[in-house]
Amino acid sequence: MKIRYFQKGFNYSQDGPGNRLVVHTQGCNLHCPWCSNPEGMGFCGGKEEDAETLAKFIISCKRLFVDGGGVTFTGGECTLQAKALKEVFLICKENGIHTAIETNGTFSMPEDLYPLIDLIICDFKHFDENKLKEVTGCVADYKKNITEYLESGKEVWIRTVLINGFNTEGDAAEKFARFFDGKQTENTRFEFLLYHEYGKEKWNKLGLEYKVENGFVSEKIKEDFERVYKEHGLKILRS
Repeated sequence: MKIRYFQKGFNYSQDGPGNRLVVHTQGCNLHCPWCSNPEGMGFCGGKEEDAETLAKFIISCKRLFVDGGGVTFTGGECTLQAKALKEVFLICKENGIHTAIETNGTFSMPEDLYPLIDLIICDFKHFDENKLKEVTGCVADYKKNITEYLESGKEVWIRTVLINGFNTEGDAAEKFARFFDGKQTENTRFEFLLYHEYGKEKWNKLGLEYKVENGFVSEKIKEDFERVYKEHGLKILRS
């Protein structure tokens, strides 16, 4: 089976624990205007490779997976290629490699994929479904999916990018945190990331209009979100 990706390379502790090979798959079902990888939003482009060939490359990197490292598939939205992803992860797990995915949460995971994933890193962009649909085009029941991830027993990291004018106004922190009340968060940690414009130049090079204006928020707002989450008994991660 073929898998399509537009980039792969190493980083340390940003996309899971330890030193990791990060594979950016091609194609996404959302159109977030702040996306850092706009080249991955479309379903065309990138490189197509046999899943088995890619898995063999991952295995060849095994000696570099120090400090609990491994491989992380991100996007785009990697779960859109779930069948190929399963083929890669089957081989990875047979070779003792730690596996992680980064997902936007719009995908209901097939039951047979869970045993092959060690860590699920999931976006929680907004507590308001209508607002999320308006800005990103999300039409999935992402809250149901996130709940399934939490109930899977897997280690889960929930990430929220804080963006002025989108998800930080008023009592937003309380509304975000309230969603997790009563849910299975024993294996879950929560991380807040400040908005940045690292992808803006890419948008311009692709001839796309970068529409986010004044999206920056202060470190204090991030600290306020962390404080509210802690008050709800949720564990904070700072990678």
